[in-house]
Amino acid sequence: MESEDGRHWIGPLAGQTPDGADSEQIADRICAVWLEIVQVLHPIIGQRGVAALYDRSLTVAGASRPWLLMGHQGVSSTVDATALRAALAQQTPAEAAEGGRALFQAFHELLISLIGASLTERLLLPVWSHSSAASPAQDPSS
Repeated sequence: MESEDGRHWIGPLAGQTPDGADSEQIADRICAVWLEIVQVLHPIIGQRGVAALYDRSLTVAGASRPWLLMGHQGVSSTVDATALRAALAQQTPAEAAEGGRALFQAFHELLISLIGASLTERLLLPVWSHSSAASPAQDPSS
């Protein structure tokens, strides 16, 4: 049974990293998932809508992790994965993973508050399924 608060996918997205993953690998993984979220939600709520949800989620998660807001220029019309990646990559691997989890959790809760849990899960299922099944840091030589 799926968790109503989304914890069934938050761990795999941000924390499913191989032993010894560095902050940059974690940052790459988290940003890749954000770009997938943008691709899935863009046709439904538009680029500005996705950016607004991301900005609000970043503000919420950044309240307890101010480093997440590093390089963030406030409300924008796009999701700035470059600024997020830079902020995550400068943290320890554990802090980067926890920051990613906090950001995904804030996003999930915000989206649920707007459209409900069922629709949120249906819209984001392709992202969660793909992200959970993918190896977060596969050997680049393969």
